[in-house]
Amino acid sequence: QVQLVESGGGLVQAGGSLRLSCAASGSIFRLNAMGWYRQAPGKQRDWVATITSGGTTNYADSVKGRFTISRDNAKNTVYLQMNGLKPEDTAVYYCYQSHIGQGRYWGQGTQVTVSS
Repeated sequence: QVQLVESGGGLVQAGGSLRLSCAASGSIFRLNAMGWYRQAPGKQRDWVATITSGGTTNYADSVKGRFTISRDNAKNTVYLQMNGLKPEDTAVYYCYQSHIGQGRYWGQGTQVTVSS
């Protein structure tokens, strides 16, 4: 059974940084694309970033140049380094893992709050 556990969220002032982590178990981590979505109060869940099994990364325009996604296959962990945080980045951040033919598995989410 695939399990994803996020950590690293918290309260930070605008302009600050946070690093989110997502530890995966129950799968062959290195074979799966990983990524992050976020959901602000009253809004839909929006895609943030993806990293493929080969290490190719893609970002939403709203975070490009500020956020960096990376993975450590030895630790079965994906990271989201968030710099230059803005109040509009406030959301619950969800990690996901893609499985071909099975869809996505999701973590429970971690709250990020950016104060102005």
